[in-house]
Amino acid sequence: MRIVVTSVFVDDQRKALDFYTRVLGFEKKHDIPLGEHAWLTVVSPSEPEGTELVLEPDAHPAVKPFKQALVEDGIPCASFGVDDVHAEHARLSALGVRFTQPPADFGTVVTAVFDDTCGNLIQIAQMNAAG
Repeated sequence: MRIVVTSVFVDDQRKALDFYTRVLGFEKKHDIPLGEHAWLTVVSPSEPEGTELVLEPDAHPAVKPFKQALVEDGIPCASFGVDDVHAEHARLSALGVRFTQPPADFGTVVTAVFDDTCGNLIQIAQMNAAG
């Protein structure tokens, strides 16, 4: 068994596509119109056949309160692996990304958390050699 697709609920699919591609550096994989929304996925450019991230509309009534509760408690809804959290923090900060947690070293992992502009907090994580 393997993970093929996972989702992040977003308040605006087009805005999310711009942020996740132009700012974060993912590549668009699928953009299939489905009425008001789309089956919209992005992938890592280093793994174009890897796990797809669906930029899922947050239209379901249960989603917005859930997202809001996570943000209010400072809980990221997703975690993306990076080689160097400090370098990504600097790169993303220079692009205007707002971090809610600067890089923090927890021994086996270094993490930072940012606002994805679509109603979510996202964590970036770097595993240290001991991890």
